[in-house]
Amino acid sequence: MAKTVVPRYHRAILPGSAVFGLALVLFGMTQAGPRETLEGLAAIIRAEDVLITDYIAVAGVGPAFVNAGLVTLVTVLILKLVGDPLNGATIVTVGLMAGFSLFGKNIANIWPIIIGTGLYALLRRETFARHVNVALRATALAPVVSFLSAEVGPAAGIITGLAIGFFIPPVAEHAHKVQNGMNLYSLGFACGLMGMILVPAFKAFGMEPASALVWSEGNNLLLGIALAALCLFFAVVGLARKPVETLRAYWSLLRTSGRAPSDYVRTFPAGAVLLNIGLNGLIATGWILLTGGDLNGATIGGIFTIMGFSAYGKHPFNILPVMAGVLLGSLTNHVEFNAPALQLAALFGTTLAPIAGTFGWPFGVLAGLIHSSVVLQAGLPLEGMNLYNNGFSGGLIAIVLYPILTTLVKRRRPVLEEEDLFAMFEQVEPQDPEELGRHRES
Repeated sequence: MAKTVVPRYHRAILPGSAVFGLALVLFGMTQAGPRETLEGLAAIIRAEDVLITDYIAVAGVGPAFVNAGLVTLVTVLILKLVGDPLNGATIVTVGLMAGFSLFGKNIANIWPIIIGTGLYALLRRETFARHVNVALRATALAPVVSFLSAEVGPAAGIITGLAIGFFIPPVAEHAHKVQNGMNLYSLGFACGLMGMILVPAFKAFGMEPASALVWSEGNNLLLGIALAALCLFFAVVGLARKPVETLRAYWSLLRTSGRAPSDYVRTFPAGAVLLNIGLNGLIATGWILLTGGDLNGATIGGIFTIMGFSAYGKHPFNILPVMAGVLLGSLTNHVEFNAPALQLAALFGTTLAPIAGTFGWPFGVLAGLIHSSVVLQAGLPLEGMNLYNNGFSGGLIAIVLYPILTTLVKRRRPVLEEEDLFAMFEQVEPQDPEELGRHRES
């Protein structure tokens, strides 16, 4: 078995995530009074939540961030109770739950799917910790729960959510294999496959699911300042202790491909990971502002997702080519480059960052260019039911593009092997083999 490690700072992941969730709640409470917050949360819970349903447009800035904070705190509590093997995947899960709780996931619609996966683990006589990251991320299909609850009744939504949670683990496992680590949102592809079965079934029973465009504007100043402060905080804290060593480690991080699994928490010091989170967040925020986009629930969800994956595969060298490819694609198709769908494509399209990291930046641009077109069509059969629509599109592209590139193109950039990374830093310690198995599956 390959040598693996557990960094000394891993125990701070959940407390830090809890502070982040609390900060989201407090920020939301500064933007709305108690009555407005409660009424807004009720409106969020009643919404059907199909893509794109921006909770800031539904209920206002305050309730949207309170919902995001509450879901983040629930996520941290679940991870703590089940004994999640803390690693980069943990940070990814927290980032996804916080981000998508600004548009699509709420404190009510996530539970049936999570419980369904718990029932799967119980039937298999396995610990829930083994599947907890899948359970939480599979709430990408939470709009199914909300849609059926509104159209048919709460019982229909709950039962279907339980079924989704129960069946998603084996689907996710097999879907992950065919993507060859080139699509970081692997579960988005699995959820897309399941959605392509569910949506036609809904239509066969006379229901009419349809995607939406509930999109807020006009909050760039407030939200831009808040995001800049958050990202600068991560970057400054990352550099505060041993800045020279941190920069050296960060340069090594920038030389990685990002191909999944690329767990930066287990291979780099805390400073380098925090610096990467902060810089990637600034890049994503700056991209939206410089391209004339809107900072709202949906785009901040994309920014939080990039920040989460900054602990698990994304860095400036492999995300910028993909984002540039999406921008280039917008110049050749019929959709404006700052249209909502392409704003999200530029952010979430960085799921294909491993292609840039593995084969070189020109192929990252190519992947982004293809994604800018595919993502506009791939979600049509899903009718907004899969929140990870870019992950579904990324999976399709990875499955097609990877074998072509491995056949015709040699790896362009040297990629540090795990053993080299482990040898670079002295703060790491041996990891338990059983915990490693759970980590790799998550």
